Amino acid sequence: MLLTETSIMGVWPATPNHKSTGETPVKYRQLGHTDIQVSALCLGTMTYGEQNSESEAHAQLDRAIGAGINFIDTAEMYPVPPKAKTQGLTERHIGTWLARHGERDRLVIATKVSGPADWLSYLRDGNPRLDRVNIEAAVDESLQRLQTDYIDIYQLHWPDRHTNYFGDLGYRAAGSEEMTPILETLQILGDLKKAGKIRHIGVSNETPWGLMRYLSLAEEHDLPRAVSIQNPYNLLNRTFEIGLAEIAHRESCGLLAYSPMAFGVLSGKYLDGRRPANARLTLFDRFIRYSNPQADWVTQKYVALAKREGIHPAQMALAYVTSRPFVTSNIIGATTLEQLEENIESIHITLSEEVLAEIETIHIQQPNPAP
Repeated sequence: MLLTETSIMGVWPATPNHKSTGETPVKYRQLGHTDIQVSALCLGTMTYGEQNSESEAHAQLDRAIGAGINFIDTAEMYPVPPKAKTQGLTERHIGTWLARHGERDRLVIATKVSGPADWLSYLRDGNPRLDRVNIEAAVDESLQRLQTDYIDIYQLHWPDRHTNYFGDLGYRAAGSEEMTPILETLQILGDLKKAGKIRHIGVSNETPWGLMRYLSLAEEHDLPRAVSIQNPYNLLNRTFEIGLAEIAHRESCGLLAYSPMAFGVLSGKYLDGRRPANARLTLFDRFIRYSNPQADWVTQKYVALAKREGIHPAQMALAYVTSRPFVTSNIIGATTLEQLEENIESIHITLSEEVLAEIETIHIQQPNPAP
């Protein structure tokens, strides 16, 4: 098995109309080959500093940690959508919460260093790379913003090479390219681990080739081994299963699933062209990845199935992701406390074999409509 699972009692009761176990445990899973236990739900924070104020961010942290979540995910680039004037605010809001509450050792905090991107012209002279100058600067800045002495999982936000990610399925070889060798990146991370600035490393938005290179080079050169991979995974995008799920399982490098609700699309709130006030797709037209006719058709099917079973569509989508054996933790995000509580409640839902079979039937009819 990829992971082991334990639980402690949380503080939120399951609501009566959910397919609940009748218990209120918060489940914990082993992080890779480490001795760290992380909650099966991870608190995503990319709205802090854009859609959420500092006080709202603190309220979410209070609520999630009070419910037993011990895992927080962020990135130097956040909040999203990325802007020069807001870059780093998410980590700062988490840092002020940590400074106020203490007990840092109770939490597992993961953040990310940005790779090369022409849309980050304001970050480190417009040339963020996974090289020594950039990574060392990035980790020191994240530590300062987070007001902590160490980062539990330091993740590479996306590859420093020409490859397919962020919804691009087709790989096209580049004639020539500039890239930081993976071995060089690992050596830098090894130095940061020796210095006590990071405990473990993870990759994000990686391909099967990339993940295996990180793992094999780490073993060959006695360098830090990736303990996780953070990629998108949801009912509209199960491409992780095609090449990466087996690696995650056999190499004990479990998935930290992001966008488990497909930017909120799987809640059903955007169906029939609806755009609720202050919702992400209403505010930001760049988030169209999960909005196309095929995805809308499939979403209608999933929402109808959930309602027929008396489950909130968002909770069915989350429960499905959390239940996958290659998932270490499911990254939930919210802009309101009500949404956050609803997402946390998904941990109590066990989908029946009949529901899982119907999900597969829908998936086969229209596989991965929005990768």
